[in-house]
Amino acid sequence: MKPLVLLLALALAGCTAAPALPSAEQAAPPPLAATPATPGYTGMIDPAWAQRKADATGIPELAVLAYAGAAIRSAEVYPDCGLGWNTLAAIGLVESDHGAFGGSSIGPDFLVTPPIYGVVLDGGDTEHIPDSDGGLVDGIADYDRAVGPMQLIPQTWASWPSDGNGDGIGDPQNIADAAIASANHMCRASGGMSTPEGWRDGVAAYNSGDDYLRNVASAAQQYFDDAR
Repeated sequence: MKPLVLLLALALAGCTAAPALPSAEQAAPPPLAATPATPGYTGMIDPAWAQRKADATGIPELAVLAYAGAAIRSAEVYPDCGLGWNTLAAIGLVESDHGAFGGSSIGPDFLVTPPIYGVVLDGGDTEHIPDSDGGLVDGIADYDRAVGPMQLIPQTWASWPSDGNGDGIGDPQNIADAAIASANHMCRASGGMSTPEGWRDGVAAYNSGDDYLRNVASAAQQYFDDAR
């Protein structure tokens, strides 16, 4: 082989395309209860359906109600988004193990106790996000940090304060409230999560890391498959 041809062959051999980033199928909208037993979007979900999905996926039933209620609410705000509850469940798993991080748990009022806080975003080994809320949401006044089971930073929560369980109080430590804020945040960024590109754009608005996207895609697809 001539030297030039050999060099070209070696160069082409090293130019392998990077594997495409994954996405996940979106679950169908959850069925509504014939007569809501409790207030809010969580009360709109058919409780028998929620129990079946909890049993099939291993997600706590209260978390299933939160994710499903958020999917219903996001469809009202962004009718063309197509966000499935299984993607919200995947975010909840990756961010806090459905509110179980650090020994926390979801109470009957959908609040996680003890409260969940992320690392301080002081620019060390993290992003640098100066304080935006005076500590009102995240409890510290020097920098911001993510809060609650969906790990929302105060700026995101301020954009989407929500009440998912109808108690009249928006709280990012409440998984029903936080799931709605997360859904609206992703739908606004994606333009539509029913396509692979739109789904990746929505998740990237949450966290732009490729490993993060792969973890969420894997969990969301697993929940989709298990819940069918």
